[in-house]
Amino acid sequence: MENDKKKETEESVINFTQKPNTIPSLKNDFEALGVKPGTNIILHCSLSKIGWVVGGPVAVIRALMETLSSEGTLVMPTFTGDNSDPSIWEHPPVPESWWDTIRKEMPAFEPELTPTRGLGRIAETFRNWPGVLRSNHPVSSFAAWGKNAKLITENHELTVDIGNGSPISRLYDLDGQILLIGVIHHNNTSLHLAEYRCEFPGKKHQMTGSAIMVNGRKKWVEWEELDIDSDDFDQLGKDFESKINYKPGKIGMAESRLISIQAIVDFGVEWLKTNRKVP
Repeated sequence: MENDKKKETEESVINFTQKPNTIPSLKNDFEALGVKPGTNIILHCSLSKIGWVVGGPVAVIRALMETLSSEGTLVMPTFTGDNSDPSIWEHPPVPESWWDTIRKEMPAFEPELTPTRGLGRIAETFRNWPGVLRSNHPVSSFAAWGKNAKLITENHELTVDIGNGSPISRLYDLDGQILLIGVIHHNNTSLHLAEYRCEFPGKKHQMTGSAIMVNGRKKWVEWEELDIDSDDFDQLGKDFESKINYKPGKIGMAESRLISIQAIVDFGVEWLKTNRKVP
């Protein structure tokens, strides 16, 4: 059944693709969008929206790495939302009678082993790429390749999640860029940094937990983090683009954006103060 579904999906992608995307054609598209060698970029991408790609996720990653060069840095979220407290799960929720079993039996997070969840083929391929480093946060890890990979991924503390001190904030300090390919600002993880950096109506924290290795043994560890919400991020992004008169480009057939992290996070801090509604 899964093979049939995959075949149907690939067939639909082939049907709307005007011509195959290749590493050379993708490099041309990246350069036309404004990607330059030596840049620090975080990528969010829908592979299918690009159209059919010769080599699939490997080709997309290679094209972007070659465009950035070894002086650049490529970052992707490698989140593992299933290694979190089941009491706060929503997509999907599980019965309360399962919670204790999940906490007790969840395998510990291992950066080299634990797969991503719900992030697509590109992120999962990148996680396994030679030379890619992954931060050690058991829920909100990031993977990075290139010049600043170690700086971005090291010492990712539990309580910083995607706030100050996280890989996102380090990209902000490096004047990094956000590359959205075939996805909208709802998927723009960097905007959570704006949530951490401002006071907005209804802002609150919540307890969560994960299975991690402590002194060589698996342990369920709990901590407090911001209760984040991306429901209004698409409108935030639209308002930002309207303010700076931003016009998206194309990577393959996918509407794509290359945006300064500093610019949109700073805008987001003020936007959330004014526009976020109390849940």
